[in-house]
Amino acid sequence: MILLKAWLNAFRLRTLPLSISGILVGLALANINGDWDDILFWGAIGTTLLFQITSNLANDLGDTLKGADTEKRIGPMRSVQSGLISKKTMALAILIAVVLCVFSSAFLIYHCAKTLSESSILIYGVLALLCIIAAITYTIGKMAYGYHGLGDLMVFIFFGAVSVNGSFCLFGNPINSETILACISIGTWSVGVLNLNNMRDQENDKQSNKNTLAVKFGYSGAKNYHVGLLIIGMISWTILICSLYLKERSAVYFISLLPLLFFIKHLLKIKKIVNPKDFDPELKVLALTTFFASILLFITSFLI
Repeated sequence: MILLKAWLNAFRLRTLPLSISGILVGLALANINGDWDDILFWGAIGTTLLFQITSNLANDLGDTLKGADTEKRIGPMRSVQSGLISKKTMALAILIAVVLCVFSSAFLIYHCAKTLSESSILIYGVLALLCIIAAITYTIGKMAYGYHGLGDLMVFIFFGAVSVNGSFCLFGNPINSETILACISIGTWSVGVLNLNNMRDQENDKQSNKNTLAVKFGYSGAKNYHVGLLIIGMISWTILICSLYLKERSAVYFISLLPLLFFIKHLLKIKKIVNPKDFDPELKVLALTTFFASILLFITSFLI
């Protein structure tokens, strides 16, 4: 039971809803566009979850190897750092996860091949490879980008642009203004989750030479950065919903604006936080609110 709990901790289950938020939004926009495929839906969700689990396992190992996960860390205890899972076993688990990512990605691309051009198939193959590389090199390797302040950019790219546009374009659709607005919202909110994590661990990361943007900006600067991220996401989301309303003339879309109230409440609470450990509960709040927004748009796409 202890070992099972250690593996569940390593999978970081609370990160999984956020990881599929962009996929749900991309598929919702495709559905509004008249495109739907059950196999594509489950294939995209499954592949994305595998990418995220691979990243989570790699982070557990990478942060331990680099000394970032110590007893001084405020967040949840990591499985390798605690000694419950050995480094060798975790490395094997990462390898298995990578293999599953490859097979899942290949199946998804094969299934969608009938609607994709040869160049698009090649692009998706390269994107799948880049997703795997990004998942591993966030904390593993001499040039681990998470230790050089590039984690925020990569989260925006993969959680926002790749997830939303990638799932939408699997039907052979071109990127449009609506998908761009959606990827800005999901991307900035996802970066906000990472920023909260980095603000919580700012002191420990500084001592471990993990130079996240939160470390570089400082406590006050990171808070302002966080507010900016969420406001940009809220503005782009509002424009997106209004654009969908003008196109379809259906007020049902405005239901998807409800999560903005939770974002505002979250920001008001963030401004008052003094103790870094109090950022941890807000991680779940922000991640689930982003997921809530994506779910509402997804459901709405079937009500029009």
